Amino acid sequence: MDSELTVRALEDGEREWLADVLREAWGPVVITRGRVVDPTGLPAVVCLRGGRPVGVATYEPGTTDCELITIDAFREHIGVGSALLTAVEEAARAGGCSRLWLITTNDNLDALRFYQRRGMRIAAVHPGAIDVSRALKPSIPPTGHFGIDIRDEIELEKPL
Repeated sequence: MDSELTVRALEDGEREWLADVLREAWGPVVITRGRVVDPTGLPAVVCLRGGRPVGVATYEPGTTDCELITIDAFREHIGVGSALLTAVEEAARAGGCSRLWLITTNDNLDALRFYQRRGMRIAAVHPGAIDVSRALKPSIPPTGHFGIDIRDEIELEKPL
């Protein structure tokens, strides 16, 4: 059925497409816990509907932990984000990781709801961390979703 979602690993020939998508959504780099990350070369999963991409996620596996770096659903409320998150969890488990984690900002209430509804917990709050991030990536605006000042990083995690 064309409306079914499928998720697969990003293919090598899709790296240019990924770079375009990530540049538009995130800018040239992502900042996480004071680190500059270029997600274009990271492992990624693509969600398809009817053979067309409807979402993508990048992640950075470590020896025991795996960080979700970016997640983008091009169509909302049809299960794309959930499918991508599940695929990253499976890839992390397969790679021997025992924890999946991510960083979001204090203004991103939709993300906080999304991740917590899928079993992630708030592991840490890093007050004022966005000052460091903004020094590395000045394009981070002072105000975000719902008119909330962007100040803090919130770390969420899920044991695998």
